[in-house]
Amino acid sequence: MDPVLMAQAIEGKGLAGNANLGGKRQITILEEEVWKELCISLDHTLDPSGRRANLMICGHSLKDSRGKFLQIGEVILKINGETKPCERMDEFCLGLKNLMYPDWKGGAYAEVTKGGVLMPGQEIKWL
Repeated sequence: MDPVLMAQAIEGKGLAGNANLGGKRQITILEEEVWKELCISLDHTLDPSGRRANLMICGHSLKDSRGKFLQIGEVILKINGETKPCERMDEFCLGLKNLMYPDWKGGAYAEVTKGGVLMPGQEIKWL
């Protein structure tokens, strides 16, 4: 994953330039607060790109958000489910997978129901 300061969300497809477009897992989302908590638990500073998520948000819990709509700026995402961590998380940092498994700590996956530009500092709210 390469960090960017701006991304184009395309309705029904996902993020422009992403390798996989369409389906129910168009965007994967991680909570900044959860990532920091995981780093503290592991006593490591880990680059969030190792999670392989498309989007990091803060101030909004993803736990039990299946079926809800999240608006970021003009973009609207439908949360379709919890992203469970895979074995690559332990390859990245031993013990990370087990810590991420409960309580949606692995994040969520979503589809774009209204496209637009995503960038840091945009207002985030549940609809």
